[in-house]
Amino acid sequence: MSTLAPTPLQRRLHVLEVVGNAIVGGMETYVIRLCERLPRDRFQITVMCPYESFFSERMRSLGLEVLVMPMPDETSWSSISTTCAFVEARGVDIIHCHLTNAHLLGGLVGKLTGTPVLFTNHGRQLMPPDVEAHRLTGTHVSTVCRYTELHALALGVKPASVHLIPNGVDIDIFKPQPRRDGPLRQAFGIAPDAPVAGFIGRLSWEKGPETFLRAMLLAHQVRPALRAVMVGDGPMRGQLEDFIRNFQMQDFVHLAGLRDDIPAVLNELDLVVSTSHSEAMPLAVMEAMGSGLPVVGTRVGGVPDLIQHGITGYLAAPGDIDGLAQSVRTLLDEPTLLRSFGERARALAVQRFSLADSVKATGDLLVRLSRRTPAANDVVRPALVKAPRSVSRSNGALAGKSS
Repeated sequence: MSTLAPTPLQRRLHVLEVVGNAIVGGMETYVIRLCERLPRDRFQITVMCPYESFFSERMRSLGLEVLVMPMPDETSWSSISTTCAFVEARGVDIIHCHLTNAHLLGGLVGKLTGTPVLFTNHGRQLMPPDVEAHRLTGTHVSTVCRYTELHALALGVKPASVHLIPNGVDIDIFKPQPRRDGPLRQAFGIAPDAPVAGFIGRLSWEKGPETFLRAMLLAHQVRPALRAVMVGDGPMRGQLEDFIRNFQMQDFVHLAGLRDDIPAVLNELDLVVSTSHSEAMPLAVMEAMGSGLPVVGTRVGGVPDLIQHGITGYLAAPGDIDGLAQSVRTLLDEPTLLRSFGERARALAVQRFSLADSVKATGDLLVRLSRRTPAANDVVRPALVKAPRSVSRSNGALAGKSS
């Protein structure tokens, strides 16, 4: 939990979290954890997302107000004007955006209403529309890894507008608690003494699930006892099922689908393999390390900032199937090495990847960038500020009770 302390008589900072998607993914998990942990005596949070889903229900279960707003790639005037009306009527202090479509909407709304905007980029690189939104509307850009920070600077984002706040993992939830006979192994008939390599992530191209399968096929030829479990879902599931069937991998590769017990799942694995083609600072890798597991990963984005090659895991080039398979075999062939890598991974996660530190840094940045000056922190600002001429104040649908 963040330790941000409230100032006497200070009105809570109203943050509008604009989320460009609402699937089961790393970005949504980031937003959920941020909203769970920002102290409620300091922050009032409203969440805007493009459609109803598990994500919107999860936000409501936290007691937060949720607005459903269309967010096409080319944002509509209807969404812009309606969001402007909400920002003005409800006294939003800062807009925090996630994904490019949300950045475009939030940037334009911020420009029209005079509200500061922070865009958190969860990917490896900034997209051209994000750079344009920054230049035209003056948004701030937060990155989750050093690679992305440097990429933003190389594209011309103003240094004063770039902020590096690494992702974090809850080391009290993701911690070593080995279970060799848990529900995951039982569901797939995996023996307690069988070595298991895990893939955890969305089954989509950028995560490289097909690379994982190819690497497991090679590793299994040398280590027939090896079992592999893929946790997640996505557009490539059917293609992966065909691959498993065509190469007769059904006996040792299992598609576990979406799971809501990831800490327990990790405690049934021996190691995790991250085969992404594109990545920033993946939560799955950090959670595995927090759980005391070595990780074999691809050398993309911020992954080399997480995995210490030859110390907490191994790195390979994207698509290097032979290198990934060899690293898996090396760790499974040497139990002492596997154990020592896992212990060092846990120690590194505790030392450098605390979720509490990440949330506190984000909260501090939101306060610093908000349109309230330090001198005004103890004064309740009027709920309404001057609206742009193009936005009507008569939108009664947006004037409901704040959460």
